[in-house]
Amino acid sequence: MTRLISFLLVVALPIAAAPLPAQSLLDRSPNVSGEWIAPRGTVQFNFLHRFTRTDAPLRKITNFPTFVIGVGLPEHTQVGFLYSTNSTLSPGYPNEWEFYGRWLPISQERGAPLDLGGQAGYNLAVEGFVGELSIGRTQGPVRLTGVTRLLKDPSRSDHVDVALGGGLVVRLQRYIAVAGDLVTLTQRDSALGEKPAWSAGVQVAIPGTPHTLSIQATNTSTATLEGASRGMSERRYGFEFTIPFTLARYFGRRQPPPPPPPPTGAKPPAPGDTSAAARTGPTVKASMKNIAFQPSRIEITVGTTVAWTNDDAVEHTVTAIDRSFDSGNMGPGATWQYTFTKPGTYQFFCVVHPFMKGVVVVTEAK
Repeated sequence: MTRLISFLLVVALPIAAAPLPAQSLLDRSPNVSGEWIAPRGTVQFNFLHRFTRTDAPLRKITNFPTFVIGVGLPEHTQVGFLYSTNSTLSPGYPNEWEFYGRWLPISQERGAPLDLGGQAGYNLAVEGFVGELSIGRTQGPVRLTGVTRLLKDPSRSDHVDVALGGGLVVRLQRYIAVAGDLVTLTQRDSALGEKPAWSAGVQVAIPGTPHTLSIQATNTSTATLEGASRGMSERRYGFEFTIPFTLARYFGRRQPPPPPPPPTGAKPPAPGDTSAAARTGPTVKASMKNIAFQPSRIEITVGTTVAWTNDDAVEHTVTAIDRSFDSGNMGPGATWQYTFTKPGTYQFFCVVHPFMKGVVVVTEAK
């Protein structure tokens, strides 16, 4: 298995530009989260469950659940924690906690040639700090991520372990991907039975929902940096399920009602046009993903076209608050574009998910 995953990673290394829609399980492998960060204002809850079964006659099932909580913050950051109720990382400490903070200062989605992220945290089971530097790049259906990790050695209080590895995701179609990864310590302790950590999985987006599911096999127990870097001789099977909570859905302001219809014979406001003849300027790409407009604020000049693509598994709309433009229902993968021909500030939202809001600021060309 480790040879197969290593081969896949080597084959994918030369592939290098358009980013995949992030950040679901279809964009990362089971043991390498890399620069995975929840959108601002989203609480991400992931449930990871792995298990082993002994041989006959007992056939005993041993469970290794991990709960992952992350909160998306401004400036492309996230804080959270992981909690495992059954960890083999440190003797006499079965409940493993790891608190973390992540930052994604460079991103392909913001025009960079690659993704660059970092993570720092503290693991209570080993009583030490952990860290990771990740780099990722995508093209078409392929995403490749490489990581370098600094870990606290569970058996030696004065020693720092270094782990190197990478993950590969291949999107087979909009709702299905396959993934694998391999991470190894630069110095493994044979007395503790440490092996290269590997995983492989089939990742599925559930149509019509923001949830994703992964069915996986691995030789690690937990999803912490410590646990996901130390392989064992036993193989484990399991799944991971994601549940995003968009806080604006529960705490945001209600969408104002539409304005009254214009008097008979009056023309409705027209900030733009969808016809090809009106497109005199550049086209700016935007999207709807993770139940949010990304970006939520767009600044352009007169004559610019904004093209929104629905990168979610649910329907969305791009609708002006004054109803001066409306995309109608956009299914997954659909793109709708609009050319703004007059300066002004245009607020818009999604009719299906009214807590999704954005604004286009249009100024005169200099």
